[in-house]
Amino acid sequence: MMQNLTIDSDRLWASLMEMARIGATEKGGVNRQALTELDGQGRDLFVRWCREAGCSVRVDAVGNIYARRPGKDDALAPVMTGSHLDTQPTGGKYDGVFGVLSGLEVIRTLNDLNYETERPVEVTVWTNEEGCRFAPAMMGSGVAIGKFDLDEVYALADADGKTFRDELDAIGYLGEGAPTVGDVAAFFEVHIEQGPILEAEDKTIGIGQGAQGQRWFDVTLVGQEAHAGPTPMQTRHDALVGAAEIVGAVNRIGLEFQPGACATVGQFDVSPNSRNTIPGRVVFSVDFRHPEDARLSAMKAALEAACAKAASGQGLELECQEIWYQPPIVFDSDCVAAVQAGAEAAGLDAMKIVSGAGHDACHISTLAPTGMIFVPCKDGISHNEVESATQDHCAAGCNVLLHAIIDRANAPGTNPE
Repeated sequence: MMQNLTIDSDRLWASLMEMARIGATEKGGVNRQALTELDGQGRDLFVRWCREAGCSVRVDAVGNIYARRPGKDDALAPVMTGSHLDTQPTGGKYDGVFGVLSGLEVIRTLNDLNYETERPVEVTVWTNEEGCRFAPAMMGSGVAIGKFDLDEVYALADADGKTFRDELDAIGYLGEGAPTVGDVAAFFEVHIEQGPILEAEDKTIGIGQGAQGQRWFDVTLVGQEAHAGPTPMQTRHDALVGAAEIVGAVNRIGLEFQPGACATVGQFDVSPNSRNTIPGRVVFSVDFRHPEDARLSAMKAALEAACAKAASGQGLELECQEIWYQPPIVFDSDCVAAVQAGAEAAGLDAMKIVSGAGHDACHISTLAPTGMIFVPCKDGISHNEVESATQDHCAAGCNVLLHAIIDRANAPGTNPE
């Protein structure tokens, strides 16, 4: 019977396309940044769909949404699934939202089949996963596991000085419940791969084994602004020259720590940003990733040495602040097995994969058994308006999620104490 269970591919696809109209961009992508009016509209649509599917809905104090379908024994710990609805400024239609709406489609399918699981099933929307408007990333799930302090998050401001709490309140999602992950039987997140491996290997499903560790830094260099004409080269304290040296070093570090290393400078701010003035202040980001924690720590040490050398050479003040650290993640063996079994039941080609991106599942895995399911995206491109996945691949990932949820939602267990 399990082999015959399948989601409604057309319904899932239609939901994805309808959500993509909220914040749609001219190039076919989505700009629905966290806690904007458009984010609120996306949340409203999701909540409406969940209530129409018979779910109860609650919102916690950081804006995380939990839509619950009861089980035969509602006192049992639930099986949870979900992701995020917020996007990058030039995001795509699938990053995050595919995981959220796949969870909703699983509930709709269980309703269609009058299938009652032993445990409740919850679909979650985690607040501000992307971290582009309010840093760091994966904020809602981070508060829920106790990694981030709620009051500190509330006080964060965006580039326009608007605070997280005020913007959450403005869109109507400042909930009252404490943001906590309680007793959870299992958590699953289905996601586009955001890389080229599945497509290159001609595999439909990636069975998540874990995720790379990450370290994020903010680097500030302060020199001296001066006229670009009268100031001799040998007397300058050019913050941009120092920054350029560090950017080159970041790239070299990424190449030196192969296999598995990634190193990126993604944000850059030059002041005063005037054509004929020597830059006096530069602020930029550094993103390091590696599947081995010791190698990731060595990359950090190499960055700090490169920053110190560049600052000294140009006579600059330096601040290199690590703003986020996520150790490498290994997912729960039972959840991984459930994903494997789901792929086999659906007759899908699958392979093991380690995620190069951070996901809310990485946070939840610190407190609850967790697994991830990946599907291909065209050319491995994500965080881009041309991000693309096929209807068949989305349906395949959702079908594996359906089987994995049923497996864990019917697994033996006792009532939480």
